Amino acid sequence: MQKYEQQVRDILDALGGESNIEQATHCVTRLRLALKDESKVDSDKLEAIDIVKGSFSANGQFQVVIGQGTVDQVYREMVAMTNIGESSKEDVKEASSKKMNPLQRAVKTLADIFIPILPAIVTAGLLLGINNILTGPDIFFDGQSLIDVYPQWADLAEMINIIASAAFAFLPALIGWSAVRRFGGSDLLGIVLGLILVHPDLLNAWAYADAQEAGEVPIWNLLGLEIEAIGYQGQVLPVLFASYILCKIELALRKRVPDAIQLLVVAPVALLLTGFITFIAIGPLTFALGNGITSMFVWLFDVLPAVGGFVYGILYAPLVVTGMHHAFLAVDLQLTGTGDGTFLWPILALSNIAQGSAALAMMFVSHNEKVKGLSGTSAVSAYLGVTEPAMFGVNIRFKYPFICAIIGAAIAGTFISLNSVLASAVGVGGIPGFLSIFPQDWIPFFIGMGIVIIVPFTLTFLYGKLVVKEHS
Repeated sequence: MQKYEQQVRDILDALGGESNIEQATHCVTRLRLALKDESKVDSDKLEAIDIVKGSFSANGQFQVVIGQGTVDQVYREMVAMTNIGESSKEDVKEASSKKMNPLQRAVKTLADIFIPILPAIVTAGLLLGINNILTGPDIFFDGQSLIDVYPQWADLAEMINIIASAAFAFLPALIGWSAVRRFGGSDLLGIVLGLILVHPDLLNAWAYADAQEAGEVPIWNLLGLEIEAIGYQGQVLPVLFASYILCKIELALRKRVPDAIQLLVVAPVALLLTGFITFIAIGPLTFALGNGITSMFVWLFDVLPAVGGFVYGILYAPLVVTGMHHAFLAVDLQLTGTGDGTFLWPILALSNIAQGSAALAMMFVSHNEKVKGLSGTSAVSAYLGVTEPAMFGVNIRFKYPFICAIIGAAIAGTFISLNSVLASAVGVGGIPGFLSIFPQDWIPFFIGMGIVIIVPFTLTFLYGKLVVKEHS
């Protein structure tokens, strides 16, 4: 008998049987399944299995949280015991997407584009945090930064800044690579497209406002058509739309151009046409749209900061459940691209901590040893920025911890928004997230952190002890 044979049989039974599974694959910690009918799933029976740490449905996929290492063995045994067969992540995604509405498909597309580049962005955010500590005034010395007092560290800080800011300076190249790959084109062309949009001969997007005010924006004259020769540093929308156009042109050419001359025709023509279309139409339109969206959020948090922080604090965790939180990563990147910082990401970091605190309280509330163990380990995970085990394995399962976490996040979101807390970059969305916060905003952020540690834990603990009679 295989090591997890009985558990696999129990999982299959709880999922509605082998016949209910259309496609199956796995990631680092979870089984990812495209089910024919999710209403046949017995969630209580599924989560009672000793190796199962939680389950949830998102983006048309039913996902069973098992854990790193173990999930590989469980998947292999499932394939060996059934006629389901092995599937790739793309196969499962394609099968799942058929059940989605247009909005869900759009959000899923954004997720597919941004998730692969998140490691680079988060790493850059952490390194920028270190640079902020070295260069920020009033952290260790009144009116001076660390490198002001110890100038021998200035070159080290400059080197760290170059390493850290590269991902943001060339963000369109990262997005271009991921987007073109997602749309089915040649990802190398996506990188080149992104680099074209930040070419050093173009006016830097961060200098556009000053150049426009001074009347010094460079202009191309194309047969009488005047086009602003500007780059798109820190912009998200131009490269997203341009990548889609590039893929459509490339794929259309590959169908029509003979194989013998594809190397000479497809890439040059696709890039040239996309470049013209982007600089003439896509760039100016999406540049204005992106700035308009950014301005709308900035206006809300300037004029009604309490409302903005409260609403985003309430909505962020439910957005994670639906997968729609990925859409706001584009807004975060747009905001950090201005150089002023983002007010949304600090709320995200505190929301993650709140979910961890609620899960931690369940370790003291529950009488079930499995729930206690899962609560403790998932709380640590959430404090370090990975909330899936806490949210789907504990908080949503018992409902009230999830609500208590949202209450804490809303209160903290309101507080830090009233105090104009900003992050210089997207970093680790948990306790280490303070490294991405501008040093001058650390005190209100730490107060917000205290709120999301104390309030969700206290509410969950009291409600669980005083109101709820059973904790399975």
